[in-house]
Amino acid sequence: MFSYFSLAEQLLLAVNKLGFDKPTPVQIQAIPLAMEHKDLLVSAETGSGKTAAFLLPTLHRLITLPSTKFGTRALILAPTRELARQTFTQCRKLAEFTSLKVGLVTGGDDFKHQQGMIRRNAEIIISTPGRLLELIEQESLDFSHLDVLILDEADRMLDMGFSEAVLAIAGRCNSQRQTLLFSATLTHYGVIKIADRILKNHKVVALNTLYDGHSNIEQQIVLADDNEHKQKLLAWLLLNETYNKALVFTNTRIKANELQGPLRGQKLRVGVLHGEMDQKDRNRMMELFRAGEVNIMIATDLAARGLDVKGINLVINFDIPRNGIDYIHRIGRTGRIDELGLTIALVKATEWNLMAGIERFLKQKFKRRNIKDLQGKYKGPKKLKASGKAAGIKKKIEPKKAVAGKVKIRHRDQKNIGKRRVPGTKPASTEN
Repeated sequence: MFSYFSLAEQLLLAVNKLGFDKPTPVQIQAIPLAMEHKDLLVSAETGSGKTAAFLLPTLHRLITLPSTKFGTRALILAPTRELARQTFTQCRKLAEFTSLKVGLVTGGDDFKHQQGMIRRNAEIIISTPGRLLELIEQESLDFSHLDVLILDEADRMLDMGFSEAVLAIAGRCNSQRQTLLFSATLTHYGVIKIADRILKNHKVVALNTLYDGHSNIEQQIVLADDNEHKQKLLAWLLLNETYNKALVFTNTRIKANELQGPLRGQKLRVGVLHGEMDQKDRNRMMELFRAGEVNIMIATDLAARGLDVKGINLVINFDIPRNGIDYIHRIGRTGRIDELGLTIALVKATEWNLMAGIERFLKQKFKRRNIKDLQGKYKGPKKLKASGKAAGIKKKIEPKKAVAGKVKIRHRDQKNIGKRRVPGTKPASTEN
């Protein structure tokens, strides 16, 4: 029970109202340490309850240790607008029975409105790094009295190129602050590097590593001849699999837009989400997806992190992701906590090596699957022979053995027998 943590009464009321039953493993390990004001480096997969793991101790601190000083007291950085907005929503729900003000700062929203919100002294700000850095450069923010700095999905933030922005923001924060860094993995070099720079005498809470087997997610591979074949396979899967909500990932926004029309032609409820969309359109699409009016979302990797939507139990990789890290982020949208999920990768010949590399990277072997009605010509790479040139093995050449008692007789020697030798030349060989 959450009462085990000795949280402020206002927070326990909110937890009960939200229907939180019992703490998740990451909450059990991280909340007590965070309430002791320790810096933390936490690895926890998406859907493990990590948002509450950093929000509850932070809110508890702000409630039990009030401050009369002006300025932001808690800052939460997130890699994407979607994740920032979801964290903002959950923070407001947990802070419902308090007087704490929560502000959201992301790109795509009105700049002056955000400046006004900050001037009205929002104690908690949830933001993406890019827009926040703009406000800092305009001297619109004061973090000199900051109590807590939180980096959520730090590995993804660094992958998106926000390393320098994060360090610049941290450099403007109160040096005596508490810092909580949450990541999907602790094996990401950038995470370790930035942790060394911004954390002090920190504790590590490692619930998972990069190579965890995702035991609650069944991972399948379906071979395809080309993109046209992939489209047929995709439509069949979406029409025949059992799921509540499905995510389809492509590597480009162009491909995401191309797939939407044919799938809608199959009477499927499909939406698209990518970085080139206007923020209002993105917000509207997310609302439709959460409400279930759209139950299939075609997305680029923008949505691989930050999408916190319940009921996603099917993830299809139309395009194979460029690396194992992106693959983990994509499939992490399903199989949340105790739920089961299914992921299917559509693999054509030019993607085989990429998919095999992901299997080696994760030290896993994915299940091969055939769609009987749509079997293609491509059956995977041809098997190499165990020996010979195909296997890259040089054939050992054995020297010819002489046959005992048998002497080779040359024709020219036979012709020269009995002839007079010209001085200065070698004698013709003779046989005895």
